[in-house]
Amino acid sequence: MNTPEWGLILAYWLHMLATVVWLGSLAALALLVLPSARRALDDLAYANLLETLQRRLDPVAWLCLAVLVATGMFQMSANPNYTGLLAIDNYWAAAILVKHLVIGGMVAASAYQTWGILPELRRIALRQARGLETPELVRLHKREASLLTANLILAGIVLALTAVARSVS
Repeated sequence: MNTPEWGLILAYWLHMLATVVWLGSLAALALLVLPSARRALDDLAYANLLETLQRRLDPVAWLCLAVLVATGMFQMSANPNYTGLLAIDNYWAAAILVKHLVIGGMVAASAYQTWGILPELRRIALRQARGLETPELVRLHKREASLLTANLILAGIVLALTAVARSVS
C-alpha cells in the first residue's frame, strides 16, 4: 500500500513542529529561564516558579512526545529503508535505532525530573519557608542542572542521528 503524499507531508510537518516545541522549551528552560530564576529568586519563589512552569509545560511536552511517536512511526513505515521491526540491515535502520534509544534516555531523564526532582525541590522550599534545615538543596539544584544539560546534549545527538538517517534515504 502506498502512503498518500499529503499524509506524509502532514506527518513530517507535525513531527518537526513537535520537535521544535519540545526541544525549544527544553533549551529555553536550561539556557535562559532556570539559570536566571535561580539567581534572581529566593528558594520559595523559585519553587513556585518551577511548579507553575511544570503545570504549563508538562502537558505540552508529553503531547509533543505522543505526536513524535505517532508521526515517527508513520514516517518510518513509509520509508523504503525500513525493512521491519528491529531489522538493522542498513545505516538508516542503525541510525533510527540509536536515535530511538537516545530519545528513550531523554524521556527517562524528563520523567525523573518531572516526578522526582521537581516535587522534591517544592518540598524543600516548603521546609525552608518553615525555617527547617535543607542541606540537600544544593545537591538537587546540581542534579536538576545536570539533567537539563544532559537532555540538551541528547537532543543534539537525536538531531545528528536524524541528519544521518536523512542522508541515507
